[in-house]
Amino acid sequence: MSNAQIQTQSPYRWVIVAAGGLLGCIAIGSMFSLPVFLLPISRDTGWSVTGVSSAMTIGFLAMALASMIWGTLSDRWGPRLVVLIGSAVLAAALALASQATSLIEFQLVFGLAVGGATAAIFAPMMACVTGWFETHRSLAVSLVSAGMGMAPMTMSPFAAWLVTIYDWRTSLLIIAAFTAAVMIPVALLVRRPPALEGQNAVASPAGEQETAMSVGQAMRSPQFIILFLTNFFCCATHSGPIFHTVSYAISCGIPMIAAVSIYSVEGLAGMGGRVAFGLFGDRFGAKRVLVSGLLLQAFGALAYFFVRDLGAFYAVAAVFGFIYAGIMPLYAVIARENFPLRMMGTVIGGTAMAGSLGMATGPLAGGLIYDAFASYGWLYIGAWGIGIGAFLIALTFRPFPKAEKAEPAPLPA
Repeated sequence: MSNAQIQTQSPYRWVIVAAGGLLGCIAIGSMFSLPVFLLPISRDTGWSVTGVSSAMTIGFLAMALASMIWGTLSDRWGPRLVVLIGSAVLAAALALASQATSLIEFQLVFGLAVGGATAAIFAPMMACVTGWFETHRSLAVSLVSAGMGMAPMTMSPFAAWLVTIYDWRTSLLIIAAFTAAVMIPVALLVRRPPALEGQNAVASPAGEQETAMSVGQAMRSPQFIILFLTNFFCCATHSGPIFHTVSYAISCGIPMIAAVSIYSVEGLAGMGGRVAFGLFGDRFGAKRVLVSGLLLQAFGALAYFFVRDLGAFYAVAAVFGFIYAGIMPLYAVIARENFPLRMMGTVIGGTAMAGSLGMATGPLAGGLIYDAFASYGWLYIGAWGIGIGAFLIALTFRPFPKAEKAEPAPLPA
């Protein structure tokens, strides 16, 4: 057994999982504190709600553009340095946003800097975790994703508690200090996957030789293009329902507090979905589980069209949240199964870019549909159609032939 194989069985790999989950939770939670601060910022500054909200849209676009850049840098420099830089930039950006004196300044600092820095966590950590695991890989990636999914249940309530005691500027500054105090030390725990340690590491943890495929060839391959398109349409499927279901429930006559609780049910179900789909992926194969999940997600989105009362909303939210959250980590697993470890950051960063672009479509599309029809019905019908498209695209995915994935082992000298 090679040294790399031994190290990928080390208990330290679970430290990497825990670090990834915690870093993702705080980073994403910090960015998603904006909805909590939305009205306090608007009331204090006189900036429009639409103007402040647009910082989140800018943030999604910044995440999309920065994901591949950070992923590529993590391939070159290692994940620790990239995550450390991202953590420091995120804390600094939050602090600067708390002192913004104009709307455009706030939009640029919070949108571009916070969004771009948040992207430094996801792709590098997902790539790092896939390199540390040869067994239980789907579960490990799903646990990191589950940690990130804890953000609405941890950082958002923390932000809400702060803003009841302090003004929004002080609250955001405290979150910036908390982010620096926790994320920077945790980032120091991150280590490059054992197979990539050293200047001459060429073998994967399983002992297979890395392919001679270049990054450019990988980006142009049908396998990457299909993963990219699938992730885009997958996220476009669930982004509209995620953002607009609370408003839809209110339009059905459900009280505000009860309507907001639908989102909480969806989030809690998603936690279970991430773990369950990780176990399913390890047992039945990541591609098979992803394709099945995409089909179920499409019909889960459509189910919202038929519900009107709170109990039905809860039921659909639980199923829909379980499915869409569960399938998302599987893209990283499929990437690791088909592309060289040395370019994992770039590949996963590329698919993450597609996902962020897909997420950016839902809020806008839902708003346009509601303004045009005074109803959200076509949002869910459209999401079903897009979801079926994601399912059909995923069906076309074919793994690289084994001969292309690995070169023959070099002859002994």
